[in-house]
Amino acid sequence: MRTENMTQQNAIQIFEGKQVRVAWNEEEEKYYFSIVDVVQILTEQPTPRKASTYWAVLKKRLKGEGADELLTNCKQLKMPAADGKNRATDVADLEQILRIIQSIPSKKAEPIKQWLSEVGAQRIDQMIDPELTFQMAVEDYRRQGYSERWIENRLKSIRTRKELTDEWERSGVKEQKDFAILTNILTKAWSGMNTGEYKRYKGLTKENLRDNMTTLELALNTLAEAATTEISRNRNPKTMQENKQVAQSGGKAAKVAREEVEKQIGHSVISRKRASDYLLPTEDAEIKEIE
Repeated sequence: MRTENMTQQNAIQIFEGKQVRVAWNEEEEKYYFSIVDVVQILTEQPTPRKASTYWAVLKKRLKGEGADELLTNCKQLKMPAADGKNRATDVADLEQILRIIQSIPSKKAEPIKQWLSEVGAQRIDQMIDPELTFQMAVEDYRRQGYSERWIENRLKSIRTRKELTDEWERSGVKEQKDFAILTNILTKAWSGMNTGEYKRYKGLTKENLRDNMTTLELALNTLAEAATTEISRNRNPKTMQENKQVAQSGGKAAKVAREEVEKQIGHSVISRKRASDYLLPTEDAEIKEIE
């Protein structure tokens, strides 16, 4: 098992009244499911502790049967535990969890396999139909209370980010860790901080950084990513080192724009404020624009 820190969104899904902790990984664009939660449903164990014991025994059996690759590729993520704290737990993606289910004799095996596939399919539908993704995103942001102006900018940033990741893939970037490395280089070039430092500066933990950028921060980040895409298309990088140089150049282009804006407004664009700080509790209240 590998313990990893990933950009993720935790959620609780319900199967026949039972909770299954699920994490959507934005960078990998895939779901991870809590193995213990699924095992508890399949084996009808009365408590998570007993389900954990069952999973520990099953892991030993699978290892003895030569399933080392399956176990090695499984990860550990921090997810909400019964006590409300985030604790590391074994997780598996859809393909891996289906393989694990095959190793557990249970009358619930087929129903939960179908349910897990449907959960994954919901996201696949969004990936196949980008308009569906954007429509759902607009409604989600509206429900949360974001202003129409901010939502418009956020959707532009999503499109720009997709164009950039497509360009990185075209130039040979395949590993998720490399996407993260390039994103950190780009972000630091224009803001002075990598994504982790930026999140800590804003007091964020699990929250999405872009969802908590002010309008100006979001615009500059989008500019950095758009510039990186165009520079990459022009230079046609072939190696990771060349892609790093392109990401640095794109970020620097946005840094020039940032410095010019800061001259005009008299203070730093980088803010501890979060977009969520501007949200009002009532749906019919006038939403403040982020300056």
